[in-house]
Amino acid sequence: MAQSVGIKDVARAAGVSVGTVSNVINRPDSVASDTRARVLSAIDRLGYVRSESARQLRAGRSRIMGLLVLDMGNPFFVDVARGAERAAREAGLGVMVCNSAQSPSEEAEYLSLFAEQRVRGVLLTPAEASGRNIESFRRHGIPFVLVDRVAEGTSECSVSVDDVTGGALAVRHLVDAGHRSIAYVSGPPALNQVKDRRTGALQALAEAGLPAGALRELPTERLDVAAGRDAGARLLGLADRPTAAFCANDLLALGVLQAMYAAGVRVPEDIAIVGYDDIEFASAATVPLTSVRQPAVTMGAMAAELLLEETEPASGEPHRHRRVVLQPELVVRGSSLGPR
Repeated sequence: MAQSVGIKDVARAAGVSVGTVSNVINRPDSVASDTRARVLSAIDRLGYVRSESARQLRAGRSRIMGLLVLDMGNPFFVDVARGAERAAREAGLGVMVCNSAQSPSEEAEYLSLFAEQRVRGVLLTPAEASGRNIESFRRHGIPFVLVDRVAEGTSECSVSVDDVTGGALAVRHLVDAGHRSIAYVSGPPALNQVKDRRTGALQALAEAGLPAGALRELPTERLDVAAGRDAGARLLGLADRPTAAFCANDLLALGVLQAMYAAGVRVPEDIAIVGYDDIEFASAATVPLTSVRQPAVTMGAMAAELLLEETEPASGEPHRHRRVVLQPELVVRGSSLGPR
């Protein structure tokens, strides 16, 4: 394995002190032009790359922002990352994106990594419902902003979507279309987003004078297409099958749609389906998917901007934590338009 080139190697090759090489790198105007040219030539010849992480640790200012999401296989979080990366890049920062895979233990490991790297701050969609991982991370004094989650019981900033309203939009649409028995393919019950979307669904049923029992929950361990297919198979096996399904995200909805298609069940004629997130694939499905749209790119950008406000205040005013709650929007397509 080739040995890395250090600043001492550059100094030796250029015939100058280590301090002079450091000045050329960090304060080039302080070095005479001929000496600077000699050092730069040595750097180029040897292929020296300075240790940016070491420099940042000495200065106490990292140029990296951490982003920890639930599932990078979900296009929703890809869009969140795009928004965060755009805002960070405009501020001269980079983003380290990590995936907890909905695992509290992996979340804890990545938060420890962020602490070791002394990142500027962290954008976090929590996987651990009790808040233990957040409480442990808080001890490091690194600012963080919660993404796609309201900062309940904490003082930190958060950017989220009103998921109660989103759940109500989805089920109100199905009720207005004539459905009186609706399955909720819900994902892991401990996730706050899943709980809030259920709460909104129940509110819509109550508004219509329907009992809570009109919503039949089919929980899944994960929020992916395979879990949706499994839920779809369970849905097909119900003796008194609901005429509609509201899914906690679009990947689940696409899995349910695949299960219906494989079984010869027509969508939306035999069963209507509504998803959540409005990912790009929703409109491109075999039957275009009705979905509750979340402004994912905006969410990521706003979260990054809040973190930048906290770590790089533009004025002498102290940073004040804020909770930003964005509003969802129902996008109606073919998967829910069948007559009842």
